[in-house]
Amino acid sequence: MRGVVFDGKHVQVVDDLVVRDPGPGEVLVGVRAAGLCHSDLSVIDGTIPFPAPVVLGHEGAGVVEAVGPGVTHVAEGDHVALSTLANCGACADCDRGRPTMCRKAIGMPKQPFSLGGTPLFQFASNSSFAERTVVKAVQAVKIPEDIPLTSAALMGCGVLTGVGAVLNRAGVDRGETVVVIGAGGIGLNVLQGARIAGATTIVAVDTNPAKERTALLFGATHFLTSTDGVREVLPTGADHVFECVGHTGLVRTAIDLLDRHGQAILLGMTAPTAEASFLPAAMFLDKSILGCRYGSSRPQKDIALYAELYRQGRLLLDELVTETYPVEDFAKAAEDAEQGRVARGVLTF
Repeated sequence: MRGVVFDGKHVQVVDDLVVRDPGPGEVLVGVRAAGLCHSDLSVIDGTIPFPAPVVLGHEGAGVVEAVGPGVTHVAEGDHVALSTLANCGACADCDRGRPTMCRKAIGMPKQPFSLGGTPLFQFASNSSFAERTVVKAVQAVKIPEDIPLTSAALMGCGVLTGVGAVLNRAGVDRGETVVVIGAGGIGLNVLQGARIAGATTIVAVDTNPAKERTALLFGATHFLTSTDGVREVLPTGADHVFECVGHTGLVRTAIDLLDRHGQAILLGMTAPTAEASFLPAAMFLDKSILGCRYGSSRPQKDIALYAELYRQGRLLLDELVTETYPVEDFAKAAEDAEQGRVARGVLTF
């Protein structure tokens, strides 16, 4: 079968990838569509350290082809969106509704794939850049069949992360003010999360002026190409500032743009050793800096919610898909993503 493999130095699309059968508590999914997220590119450029060789991809949707013993919530033929959380479901964090904090779901990649007899790692417990993948049952979330799989794929990462950061982590409330730095795939979902939450002033900031139209579509009330103009829109600062770029200087900027009692939510992925600085004295006005993993999401609950919001016309998914590419055109999809030409490019099988 076809798949996108990174060997530690180079990326190639192969056609002789093999995946094992599902074991107890696992699901084999025939992937139909997979979004290309910057996290995949960050593995390639080394920003996210990950063992190689590895099958890339972590934002996908498809059709269940087989289930292992003990799996009852999905069956062969079901349409599913895939999450990256291979959480155990039994630890204290899972029991408290915090699956993103499950220690058994972080840093223990498995090797369900092989190529020419060599085992390959699974990226983010998912590897959706393959025609078939095996995931834990908890990662396969059943979705209505009327949602296009090219759109549904994006719920597995970009939507969970961006919308979830607003609703779950920051708790944005009606009438509050929001600034979103970076209007890429994650930033657009933060924008629509803020709109859904009822924020009244939503400022999108991106250096690329071509992103204005899309940002306004997703919920921005204002669009700026520099953070320098934010104080003209919000003279006292914002209740919430989301940093979606992963630039240490912008972390400082996000904090500086806060109003009293404001929150800076960090979503952009920096290098593991990167350091940011800020003025601690400013924090005494009840300001907060919040980290956020995967939108503090609960995929089985949240994806079902987002699917319903999509069907009601309140959550935009189709509009996120700028371009679709056959998996063989991975290089073109990666180039378009790196150059900021797409909100989300989606690989298809």
